[in-house]
Amino acid sequence: MEALINSGLCKGSLRRQEDIEQLSMDGSHYSFSTGILPSLGGSSARRIKLKRFIISPYDRRYRIWENFLVFLVIYTAWVSPFEFGFHKKPHAPLSIADNVVNAFFAMDIIISFFVAYLDRATFLLVDDPRKIAWKYACSWLVFDVISTIPSELAWKISPSPLRLEKDKNYNYFWVRCTKLLCVTLFWIHCSGCFFYLLASRYGNPKKTWIGTSMDNNFLEQELWISYVMAIYWAITTLTTVGYGDLHAVNTREMIFDIFFMLCNLGLTSYLIGNMTNLVVNGASRTSKYRDTIQAATSFAKRNRLPLRLQEQMLAHLSLKFRTDSEGLQQQETFDSLPKAIRSSISNNLFYSLVDKVYLFQGISNDLLFQLVSEMKPEYFPPKEDVILQNEAPTDFYILVTGAVVVGEAKAGDLCGEIGVLCYRPQLFTVRTKRLSQLLRLNRATFFNIVQSNVGDGTIIMNNLLQHLKDLNDPIMSQVLVETENMLARGRMDLPLSLCFAALRGDDMLLQQLLKQGLDPNELDSNGRTVLVCDMLPLLILLAARVTIICPEKEQASGKLVLLPGSFQELLDIAAKKFGILPSKVLSKDGAEIDDIEAIRDGDHLIFVSYLGI
Repeated sequence: MEALINSGLCKGSLRRQEDIEQLSMDGSHYSFSTGILPSLGGSSARRIKLKRFIISPYDRRYRIWENFLVFLVIYTAWVSPFEFGFHKKPHAPLSIADNVVNAFFAMDIIISFFVAYLDRATFLLVDDPRKIAWKYACSWLVFDVISTIPSELAWKISPSPLRLEKDKNYNYFWVRCTKLLCVTLFWIHCSGCFFYLLASRYGNPKKTWIGTSMDNNFLEQELWISYVMAIYWAITTLTTVGYGDLHAVNTREMIFDIFFMLCNLGLTSYLIGNMTNLVVNGASRTSKYRDTIQAATSFAKRNRLPLRLQEQMLAHLSLKFRTDSEGLQQQETFDSLPKAIRSSISNNLFYSLVDKVYLFQGISNDLLFQLVSEMKPEYFPPKEDVILQNEAPTDFYILVTGAVVVGEAKAGDLCGEIGVLCYRPQLFTVRTKRLSQLLRLNRATFFNIVQSNVGDGTIIMNNLLQHLKDLNDPIMSQVLVETENMLARGRMDLPLSLCFAALRGDDMLLQQLLKQGLDPNELDSNGRTVLVCDMLPLLILLAARVTIICPEKEQASGKLVLLPGSFQELLDIAAKKFGILPSKVLSKDGAEIDDIEAIRDGDHLIFVSYLGI
């Protein structure tokens, strides 16, 4: 059974790793509208498990189905005006094709009742079948049903018509030009079909725009010739060229031409306005981005910067443009909010991550809240330097997502904290391995917040020293020695308590702190003064004695023992003396004791086991 569990865990771990790798690959090809980018503070863009039979709109197979429908929409939009203008009744080849297309549209109506939609308020996929059905019924259901009725003008709204314009894999200029060209051609096609419809339905074929230009009856001409003439007249009218070879003859055609040319004014304005915007102005944000890229490239070439440094510059500018465009770093909007709201947002996103950082283990929730509120999220592209060796220690970073090379840091690890806390040049260069999100905390801001929390400053310094000891690295051992020397000389910016110096047995640091005016009677977070902390080693050295009692063994008199050096040793003594596994240590008054430093010479200690509880 254990082997099966381990096998299942391994398979689950491998599957999660494959998902992460796939998402990493997908993340490098994000366009402006495909996929959902991970939010600030999100550890990864995890796949969402939908209800049974519900289809994700981002599913690859559904995207293929949508693309297939686009071709059917184009066919329907092009053929329907042609049939309406040139055929009085459906003809076999086109009518069969129309019915096949209508069948596919009917299938899409059924599928649409099972496709989840993105809630624009929460940016979450809604997979409730009732909500999906209601949203579809209130939007496109009626139009989709009408589009499947044979012999009707079928309009099917193509999905996300602006998707190509926002896709960075396609040139924005040519996508816009193609869209404008398609609009123009479709307008010309529909106009030509209506021109021919007016002529074919008029009582006297000779008194029509096409009849006057042909010797024979135009109704007996080949369909292709009539279609070409209709398109030709529509184009000459749209472009206001008017060669005079074709013109309106009867009143009906003149009236239609009047309204047609009025509509052409609007279409022409639309085309000219869009082309002017493309050719002259362009998208302001994209234009500014390209100017910045061009300026950076010119600067790099003129100053002959190394190729790696040039790539870092361009990668950083490109990533900044993308995060700004997709709304991930709207710093101006964020800064305009009140401080309370900004703090709440930051803590909602990052508090759980920062709470696990080794440096902040054991500090108060108030201090942690203040620190998280001052942290700034930043994105870094792959292979970009975050910290340079020997640079001034101005900031340190917490990794949220991605990976950086120090050794290799994972989510929740710190970078640059040794330089900041010990005020020495940074020891290493820190470089990203892939797209990474980091939290940056300024050194001055950090110390300003910690200054008012002396007890927490002591905890942070203890965490740092313990971390340096645990690394077992020659370089870090040297850093540890230098840090302890700085402590002894009182050259640390962190606020330290007298108890911290007393417990370390550091006389020089104790003298420095007393010279700074610290109160010897000030209590630490455990309610102790420096005198209590300083006397504990002395009590142990002089063999302080305590009486241990176990009511479960009916030994009210207890046993007199020497006070050991640690709390665990005290529990071991009780276990050996009474033959129990003690779970709690109580004072004579019934107060629970969990620290050896709270015990005095001559105290009576009561031990209670799990069974006693």
